[in-house]
Amino acid sequence: MREKILAVIEKNSRIAVKDLAVLLGESEEAVAEEIAAMEKEKVICGYHTLINWDNTSEEKVTALIEVKVTPQRGQGFDKIAERIYKFPEVNAVYLMSGGFDFTVIIEEKTMREVAQFVSDKLAPMDAILSTATHFVLKKYKDHGTVLVDMVREERMLVTP
Repeated sequence: MREKILAVIEKNSRIAVKDLAVLLGESEEAVAEEIAAMEKEKVICGYHTLINWDNTSEEKVTALIEVKVTPQRGQGFDKIAERIYKFPEVNAVYLMSGGFDFTVIIEEKTMREVAQFVSDKLAPMDAILSTATHFVLKKYKDHGTVLVDMVREERMLVTP
């Protein structure tokens, strides 16, 4: 039942427990208890609303920052990640395989604010070897949800 609950609420966290119970063929009480247990165990870590900021008057810039680091002896990457994710500007930090160690995702009002975060807070950290900042130009799909209406180009059929 646990995986079924997670699959449904990952797509629609606003579904009522009553409706979820009917959908899964379980009792309301059993579903509510299972959700509470998963929240306590930190399987469910929060409930978020996906907002397409491009459809609002709010200006936001999303940046993905590649970060190369020197892991600390005896602590590996965890302490460095903790120092990074404690910054209020940081939305996400991921340990990566490949050419760099972390991906840091932030959102700010301007590119200048992103640059200031990188130059004033992130780059000066002792363990940081280098950073590379990439700005998101347009979001087409986020968290499994398509954010744009794709307009198909219709061409007139031309015959000789």
